[in-house]
Amino acid sequence: MAKTRWLCHLLLRFLAFAATLSAVIMMATTHDRTTIFTVSFEAKYTNSPAFKYFVIAYSVITVYGFFVLFLPAKSLLWQLVVALDLVFTMLLVSSLSAAVAIAQVGKKGNSYAGWLPICDSVPKYCDGATRALIAGFIAMIIYIILLLHSIHTIIDPLLLRKT
Repeated sequence: MAKTRWLCHLLLRFLAFAATLSAVIMMATTHDRTTIFTVSFEAKYTNSPAFKYFVIAYSVITVYGFFVLFLPAKSLLWQLVVALDLVFTMLLVSSLSAAVAIAQVGKKGNSYAGWLPICDSVPKYCDGATRALIAGFIAMIIYIILLLHSIHTIIDPLLLRKT
């Protein structure tokens, strides 16, 4: 039972690492260039602070996820990992929310502020950013499941000792 639980935990960790890594790679490599009325501009993630925040947050979480993969099962650091999982899950949620908000403005524009949609002009960029946000959403869901699993793993032995 304990071995099955550990394998499930390790699989979730690996999936979370893969999802965050793919989100970072997709967002960092997507770009497109267009010319409108002799004015040329390039759309890339560094043009938006929200997309920069997304890439930086997901990069930090990818590195964290990589190191946690190699943490021994019997280590006492797992209680710290649960706390860090909570912090990083909140970071995933906040960075994804900011990036989705900016992506929505890029796709639909904002008529009240006079912002025009840009996705008609740079569709390659918008498609790449959409794929990155989908990978980020999958990573967020996996981290939420991983957090619940980690909390259950840490609390379950404590409940067994009291009975």
